[in-house]
Amino acid sequence: MPRFANQKLKCLYLVDFLLQNSDEQHAVTVAQMAEYLAQRGISAERKSLYSDLEALRQWGLDVEYRKSPDSGYYVASRRFQLPELKLLVDAVQSSKFLSLRKSSELITKLETLASRYEAQALRRQVYVTHRIKNMNESIYYNVDALHGAIAAGSRITFRYFDWDLRGKKEYRRSGQRYEVSPWALLWDDENYYLVGYDAAHAERRHYRVDKMESILQTGEPRLGQALFRQFDPAEYSRKVFGMYGGEPQQVTLRFDAAMANIVFDRFGREQMLFPTADGGFTVTVEVVPSPQFFAWLTGLGRSVRILGPQSVQQAFLDHLQHVLSAYESGRQSPQHDV
Repeated sequence: MPRFANQKLKCLYLVDFLLQNSDEQHAVTVAQMAEYLAQRGISAERKSLYSDLEALRQWGLDVEYRKSPDSGYYVASRRFQLPELKLLVDAVQSSKFLSLRKSSELITKLETLASRYEAQALRRQVYVTHRIKNMNESIYYNVDALHGAIAAGSRITFRYFDWDLRGKKEYRRSGQRYEVSPWALLWDDENYYLVGYDAAHAERRHYRVDKMESILQTGEPRLGQALFRQFDPAEYSRKVFGMYGGEPQQVTLRFDAAMANIVFDRFGREQMLFPTADGGFTVTVEVVPSPQFFAWLTGLGRSVRILGPQSVQQAFLDHLQHVLSAYESGRQSPQHDV
């Protein structure tokens, strides 16, 4: 590259050097800047570098000078501060829907937003190797494709699969394509879900994004506008335990007093709790009665009881009996020496 062309890139290289090599704990000198630029074929006198640094300040780069200790210039503030980057790294590494390879790629990119010294602190925070990560690398691109379809207001088609006992894909509907009107993406229980309208059944349904494949826009306008006009994704995720499908119902529950935090965490602080004479409280919530909801109740043990409606109470009793019967049948079966 001609020497004159390199001179035009002087400030760009200077920004890159400052961002990579300086922070509040590490300052760089004018001599170090000049050496870095010289390695790239750019001559820089001390006086010109002072002018360049002032120009960068006016442009918006927060460059400061400190006299001691280790006098020099450093970038005092960035678009993302180190604690914010640590939060983002933790979100990426703990996200089950991202594969191990994609998690590592994203974290490497996040590291470029910090100085090389701060990047080392981010790298020491990474513990993705032994976490359960998604096997489907395409989810990263599925999310982008679905956002595009939602923004375009277009129906989509896709193939949907499960994993069999050998870890191989087993396509639903014998591999025939689903057609859905996409309306929202939710992140629930460490998985991404598409919430859409299924015209064939005239109802709202959701699909695991990591189990979708070959997503295509049809170009036809979405259906289900009336159903999704008042749709609140946050409210929807509170009602649907484990994203298990079904119709929401008003269910009244009686809790021990110590369970107030559990109720607020699950259903929101706006819920009205009504004290009972025995020291507990009741609350009425809208949920989808499902095995996942019943499992949540079971985990709370004797501290919660379904008061109504009776149909949900009976369904919970049937669920418990069904689980119990599996152990009773196992207890009655003949024992074998191992």
